[in-house]
Amino acid sequence: MLHVLAVDDERPALEELTYLLSKDPRIGRVTGAADASAALRDLSRMLVEGERLDAVFLDIRMPGLDGLDFTRLLTGFAAPPHVVFVTAHDDCAVTAYELGALDYLLKPVRPERLAESVRRVAAAVRRPSPPAGETSPDPDDEMIPVELGGRTRLVSRRAVTHVEAKGDYVRLHTADGGYLVRMPLSALSKRWEGAGFIRIHRSTLVAAAHITELRFDGGRAAVQIGDELLQVSRRHTREVRDLLVRKFHQPDEGAGDPGEARDDR
Repeated sequence: MLHVLAVDDERPALEELTYLLSKDPRIGRVTGAADASAALRDLSRMLVEGERLDAVFLDIRMPGLDGLDFTRLLTGFAAPPHVVFVTAHDDCAVTAYELGALDYLLKPVRPERLAESVRRVAAAVRRPSPPAGETSPDPDDEMIPVELGGRTRLVSRRAVTHVEAKGDYVRLHTADGGYLVRMPLSALSKRWEGAGFIRIHRSTLVAAAHITELRFDGGRAAVQIGDELLQVSRRHTREVRDLLVRKFHQPDEGAGDPGEARDDR
């Protein structure tokens, strides 16, 4: 069963599109978004929570981020959903297909025409791999959409040096600054574990590739990232030390075994 996202800034149009999609037996779940920025936030949440999104059915002319810009941003994702445009404007079809759109529907939408688009989505989802010669985003990276003064920017995971928990949000630290994203640190830690991110504290996640030094002082550990020295909790000291010793190939013979304590200060 397909999971799709419907996006339109006009409420009656969004309700109709959502209804028509939900009636198709090939679609198991339809999520609605009132604009492209909200759609990016929904997509980011789905990625963090490990949900699959197969396709986005969206309008083109919307306030703020329009449908074409949204589609351009999708190229930064490791596994972007397929895109079907549903619009009253027929002058953007060439650009839409150049951006890789799977289909282009004109309003008012006819049910049989929408059914054909769903068939194309289902066929594309079953396709094992992209056509020969077609480029795809770096599978070892991931792009995170962040909101900046009404604009949406994609931040590369590779650029993130460390992450701090801030209540219901996390702050992604990069060389260019910090970005708040609404997601739990626990979910991000689990998702990025295989990408070289290490939990050093209940509120801190760091990228091992950006660590330049591991320090011990009085049984406490800290890691150096750029100009910042981040403390490692006693609970995570042994794990961090073992991982980084293997990374740097420089065992600290005099450090003892500070990992015995289990408090998280």
